[in-house]
Formats: sequence, structure tokens, C-alpha cells
Amino acid sequence: MALMVVKFDLKKRVKLAQTVWFMYWFAVLAGILVLSLGLFFKVELRKRSELMDNNESHFLPNLLIFMGLIACGINAFGGKVCYDSLDPTKFVKWKPMLKPFLAFCVVFNALLFVTALLCFVMRIPLQFTLAEGLRNGMKFYKDTDTPGRCYMKRTLDLMQMEFRCCGNDNYRDWFEIQWVSNRYLDFSAKEVKDRIGSNVDGQYLMDGVPFSCCNPGSPRPCIQLQMTNNSAHYSYDHYTEELNVWKRGCRDALLSYYGGIMNTIGALVVLVTMLEVAVTVGLQYVNSSLSTLANPEDIESESEGYLLEKTVKETFTDVMAKMKAMGKGGKVEEGGEEAVATVS
Repeated sequence: MALMVVKFDLKKRVKLAQTVWFMYWFAVLAGILVLSLGLFFKVELRKRSELMDNNESHFLPNLLIFMGLIACGINAFGGKVCYDSLDPTKFVKWKPMLKPFLAFCVVFNALLFVTALLCFVMRIPLQFTLAEGLRNGMKFYKDTDTPGRCYMKRTLDLMQMEFRCCGNDNYRDWFEIQWVSNRYLDFSAKEVKDRIGSNVDGQYLMDGVPFSCCNPGSPRPCIQLQMTNNSAHYSYDHYTEELNVWKRGCRDALLSYYGGIMNTIGALVVLVTMLEVAVTVGLQYVNSSLSTLANPEDIESESEGYLLEKTVKETFTDVMAKMKAMGKGGKVEEGGEEAVATVS
């Protein structure tokens, strides 16, 4: 017994075909939207790709671009089929390929929904990618004369000013690395010798941060050096004083920024998936209503449209049986090849 049967006359069939045709071209625009979102996200990631530990972060935007292109193609094809369904002589050429096309649409809709879910869950690996990338970037901050790293100082400074953040987790991360190049250190000075000798790595460590960590909204001139030395600044106590550098870590700031983009994209892709499901269902009704005409030679005769030719259980059983048959067919072919090889 067919599932969700609806009776159609010529007027209803025409109205259905016109509605689904309109929805398909709206779905083409939705496909362009998914493609554009993927391109936008890819560009945003590339802006700070040197602060990310690997290229896996580009998997999601590449997937969005791919799904957007596929959506444009299948929706344009579906729209053409619905347009031709108004003319039986034109529709007959599409009829043999509609079942495979509808099956492909079901698979595509499932993949599109998975893509939407990935937009929400990829925030977790992105967090680790940013943490490691920022940690390495901060180590290279001082390497302004090293080819391939000379851009890192500018990148980090611009990022900290744009996102109003400082360090990886917080501003104290800068205390644990040497961020001033040896080129600008006077190694004959006692202070420099003492600082270098105070740690096993022989680095020039200090309780200071780059200028890009300074909060311009603070009424007090920025205290970015000797931040833990109360005697170095008038009327200052680093335990109680409201610091005039950004307290938020850049990992959290970037994760919030990219996470917001991913959540927005995920929500939009869910809406696009719902539209894709709707047009797939609509095309199935168009196809089934034209396949069940009471009198195939009379276009004005009544017909029945349905979502599934059988019940959900029967349909699932048929699909599983076909998959098993395909699997057995593959094994038989393999066995035949092995037998031929043995004879040879």
C-alpha cells in the first residue's frame, strides 16, 4: 500500500508542477547561498591560516563549496523536469531517470544535513587547532628577520588589536616566551644578562606584553612592561589595579568569532536542507501523479500521487534486499575471477 496518497486531476497536477518548479529555482538560489557561505568562511580562515596548526580547518568550507555546487546542479535539473512535466511529450524523456535522480536527492539531502551538523561540532577541533597555532605563532613573534616568519609579528599585533585580546589563554602567556628579538638586546647590559641567566632555556623573559595588548580605552597610559613590579610605576598594584591590557585570550576570542560564523552557517544549511527535502517530496508527487494516470492517453484523467510506493517498512526491506543482492553479486564476481586465475 502506497504511503501518503493524494488524488490529482489535471488542474491540481499543473498547480503542483508550477509550485515545485518555483521552489526548485528558489533552491538554486539556496545552493548559491551555501556556495557563497563556504567561500566566505574559507576566506576568513585564510586570513589567519598561519595561526592555525593544520589545514584540516579548511575541510568544512571546502565541503560547503562542494555541496553548494551540487545543489545548484540538481536543483536546476529538477526545475527543468518540473517545467517539462506540463507537456507529456517532453516529460517522457525524463521518466526513466527520475527514480535514480530522486534516490540521489535523498542521499544528497542526508549529506547536506550532516554538513549542517559538522558546522556545529567542528568548533571542538578548531579549538585545539587555534591553541597550538597561536602557541607556535607567539614563539615566532620575535623572528622579524627570519624568512617565512617575518610576517608573524604584524599578524599577531593586528589580531590582538582587532579582537581585543592578548596571548593564547591570557596576557601572562607572553611572560613565558622571549618575544623581543636578540637584535634589539644589549647583551653587555647587566639586566639582559640576569634575565637570560635566570632560566634554563637562556631566553630573555620579562613580565611584559607587546603594545598591541594595550587597551586604548584605559584612562591611564599603558603599562605593558614590568607589569608585576609595583615599584616601577607610581600608584600601582598589579594585584588590585585594573590592568589596562586586554585580559581575554586570543584563542577564546577567535573561537568565539569563528564559532559564531559556523553556528550561523549551520542554521542556514539546516533551512536549506528543509527546502531540499520539500522539493524532493514535491518532485516525487509530480512523478507518481503522472505515472498513475487512469487513462495514460488522456492527460485530463485523474491520478494518484504518493510519497512512497509501499509502506516505510516494506520500502526499507526492499532496499536492504537489493543491497544484499548487490553484495552477493560482487562476491560471485570475485569468486569467478579467482577461479579463472587458478585455472590459468
